[in-house]
Amino acid sequence: MTAGFMVAALSPAHAIIGVALVHLLALMMLRRIPKKDAYNAIALEAGQAKPGIIRQLREGVGYTVRTRWLLWTLLFSVISVFTFIGPFEVLLPFIVSDHLHGDAKLFSFALAFFGVGSAVGSLLIASAKFPRRYLSLMTACWCLGTLPLALVGYVEQAWMLCAILLAFGITDAVGMVIWGTLLQRRVPSHLLGRISSLDFFVSLALMPLSMAVAGPLTHVLSLQSIFIIAGLASPVFGAIAWWAGKFARDEVEHPLIDEPASVAEGELR
Repeated sequence: MTAGFMVAALSPAHAIIGVALVHLLALMMLRRIPKKDAYNAIALEAGQAKPGIIRQLREGVGYTVRTRWLLWTLLFSVISVFTFIGPFEVLLPFIVSDHLHGDAKLFSFALAFFGVGSAVGSLLIASAKFPRRYLSLMTACWCLGTLPLALVGYVEQAWMLCAILLAFGITDAVGMVIWGTLLQRRVPSHLLGRISSLDFFVSLALMPLSMAVAGPLTHVLSLQSIFIIAGLASPVFGAIAWWAGKFARDEVEHPLIDEPASVAEGELR
């Protein structure tokens, strides 16, 4: 968000320096966090040696496959990211230049609104009572949040694009905060690192491919058609994941409002 406004108001160089300083500050703060290896602690209590990498990987993948809400959320994320990240990252600049006759400043300003939406969405869900229907709300936000992208190819004024990206940022952030909370509260602590790593790997696995095909795809489809697909694909596959993962039943059986669900969960959902 801040970087986008800095590019629009100053220059890309100022934004790059600002991002570098923020990352340096974050690194300094991370180094002050005490380290705790939950897996080593459990292994030492049981009098066992820490398992090898292959076994740890197998345990993480096995837990994910056995836990239905986790498996179907990751499958949904793979497809969702593949369908919208390419158009968002690669083709959005052409919307700004060809449809809105804008430049890099307008593009950075539009991205800043996405950042504002992310900040607003994060603050809203973080300050509110955790929803009882958390899986359904998370899925709905990620599904409905991409719908405005279907209109990107038809925007005629800059404020329309900013409004779309603002809404997209809000819904995306709400879903991400809920997702992060679920990983912390429903995944066993000694598996959290592996599940989080698997989450990043799986969710972003097709991102490079999506960005690679977005450009060549414009020779076959129009920008409008591509963004319509990007906006509608997530709701379709999100509904499939919600049904196949039995999210509605799972969130009722494992409420996270009054007390955390047991971290010993690992059975097939």
